[in-house]
Amino acid sequence: MSGFPGIVDGAHSHDFLGKNHDANARRMLWVVLLTAAMMVAEIIAGYATGSMALLADGFHMATHAGALGIAAIAYAYARHNVGNPRYSFGTGKVGDLAGFASALVLGVIALGIAFESALRLARPVDVAFGEATIVAVVGLAVNLVSAALLSGGHHHGHSHGHGHDHHHDHQGHGHHGHQHSDNNLRAAYLHVLADALTSVLAIAALLAGRYGGWVWLDPLMGIVGALVIARWSWTLMRDTSAVLLDAADPHLVEEIRACVETGDANIHDLHVWQVGPGVHAAIVSVTGIPPETARERLRPVHELAHLTIEAR
Repeated sequence: MSGFPGIVDGAHSHDFLGKNHDANARRMLWVVLLTAAMMVAEIIAGYATGSMALLADGFHMATHAGALGIAAIAYAYARHNVGNPRYSFGTGKVGDLAGFASALVLGVIALGIAFESALRLARPVDVAFGEATIVAVVGLAVNLVSAALLSGGHHHGHSHGHGHDHHHDHQGHGHHGHQHSDNNLRAAYLHVLADALTSVLAIAALLAGRYGGWVWLDPLMGIVGALVIARWSWTLMRDTSAVLLDAADPHLVEEIRACVETGDANIHDLHVWQVGPGVHAAIVSVTGIPPETARERLRPVHELAHLTIEAR
């Protein structure tokens, strides 16, 4: 068995946290505080004004605050236990575990909001449109500020932070464009965008109810908001469960095979799984070449942070 380049005397760190882990944790904490404050204001205003759309947005922000709170705890737990020998491959997947738990809760909340909104459609209630609109606008502003805070660690269309890498000379952007995202932060960023959309829908419904008499539009927007939450919940559940179940990235598997199997070697068994934001581990069983040769051929694969090669 042969380890990855950069391992000295068989000892190495299993710190597979994202390279922006601590900065992202601070961003998350600020967003949690902002969201919690606005959540309280919207829920109180929603009950006081009778607006289901505003109440739905408040409960959406409540689930958002809860999810972000779990994410913040996950960041702290992962950092505190980064050297804990109980975790054979480090704590880089703690954020995915937190995201999956949040996704389950969000799905239940989405059902609750949709049910309550349907009741309001059947039995309309009076809504104080003016006051509710003001609170919804403030909520939208908080969502946009939160998105701006989180966007400092989340980038569209680029390779994200690679986290700890044993072969430091190969850090940087993946040459095949694999997405290296922190699912904890990515989920939070997408969620505040969904929050912003829900706020826009609430504002539109309140204005339509106040000036057009379309009172039915307010609970209808509550249903639309519930669908947004459900969609976000499903997306997060799908992505985090893939990491938790060690699903292999087919592009990365293809890249590993292409690097090793160049005519004189053959891979008999290959296991690839994610161990942290943007970093993967692999076990490669190869014939035809010595382990050192296989290791050298895999140096350009930037996503690999932990590699074990078995020669048959």
